[in-house]
Amino acid sequence: MKIVKLHRLIALWMVLLSPFAVCLSPLSAQNMTSSPYSRYAYGDMNENVPTGFRGMGGVGFGMRNNKAINPSQPASYTSMDSLTFMFDVAASVSWSHYRDAGGKKNKANGNLEYVTMQFPLYKRWIAMSVGLLPYSSVGYEITLEDSIPGYHYKMDYEGDGNISQVYGGLSFNICNWFALGANVYYMWGDLNRMRMVSFTESGLQTTVQDEMLSVSNVRFRAGAQFFHTFDKHAFNVGAIFENKMKLHSELIVIETQSDDSIPIFVDGWQLPMVWGVGASYTWDNRLTVAFDYEHQYMASALYNGAPGSVSGLKDRSRFAGGVEYRHNPMGRKYAERMIWRAGISVQDEYLATIGAKRISASVGIGFPLWTIGTVINTTFEYTHRGSRAGLEDNSLRFTIGASIAESWFFKRKL
Repeated sequence: MKIVKLHRLIALWMVLLSPFAVCLSPLSAQNMTSSPYSRYAYGDMNENVPTGFRGMGGVGFGMRNNKAINPSQPASYTSMDSLTFMFDVAASVSWSHYRDAGGKKNKANGNLEYVTMQFPLYKRWIAMSVGLLPYSSVGYEITLEDSIPGYHYKMDYEGDGNISQVYGGLSFNICNWFALGANVYYMWGDLNRMRMVSFTESGLQTTVQDEMLSVSNVRFRAGAQFFHTFDKHAFNVGAIFENKMKLHSELIVIETQSDDSIPIFVDGWQLPMVWGVGASYTWDNRLTVAFDYEHQYMASALYNGAPGSVSGLKDRSRFAGGVEYRHNPMGRKYAERMIWRAGISVQDEYLATIGAKRISASVGIGFPLWTIGTVINTTFEYTHRGSRAGLEDNSLRFTIGASIAESWFFKRKL
């Protein structure tokens, strides 16, 4: 009983502190990536799935789990028990190795990943989720040296920043086998990029250009799930959709030759239209197999005041698949209740000049605590991007999350 009260106290403190996390997120998210590939467009995109699902390759659209908060699929919130309050928080650390013709570089990063919570509004028919999520991150340092007849020069590229989002979502069970849901996001952030050209020869001026892109707006995601259970078998099929949305945005460029800030583009950016589908099958609450497909129309969304294709952007597709297994959810031995996960994802880079795909493989373990609803989820994810002929990016990310689910909404009998 004391342990249950302790979990509730931790969750309550997290709820009270979450507004401060929102305020601090632009500072804390600066180091979420150090990949040179984040130099382009909005940087590295986040899939916004919970830690447990990351261990399954990042699936989510067809997942309906009453022990996980799944912001990627708003229709999934009604999968929870009608007497349960859920809270999830995660952090990660990553190690990256970059290599090109000019040499090698290692980099480590760490950050808070997300804070989410979920609770029922009306029995098992209506549920709500709110939280803080990353949308994208920029973080890179690149140095290139070259020469032309009579001159030697060095080009330095640096970038940092992130786009964050807070969301609120509702899910409705239309009947015993169909649910609808929607998320509303408020997005904000700054992406900063610097380019510097310096010469070895004296008397030649160093040129520096700073670009600062500020964005904010509201966007929406709709979701639907069909689900059915009979005997020991459970089937789920889901889909999500986001329409193309305009960003309130401004790009300011500062040149070396002038101290003036020059607004180049105002409201010249859009978020792409997105759709995705997914399916999952669960046997006896022990084995789960899931698959996802997502498509983002980056080429047709505005970027720098023109369609993304003009700036060299292309549509982005992502495939993901994974499995989850536990020997016996109610077993007496701890090892029987542990959750084992594995998955893989393959996605295109949304820059047209990058032909290589981004391939990720992940494994994860869930450690149930003293109460059935509380799980510590861990995931190791290895990602390969690029090729040896160009820029190669290999990274290993470790994520740990605490998923707390406790029965709060019931009357105690004296």
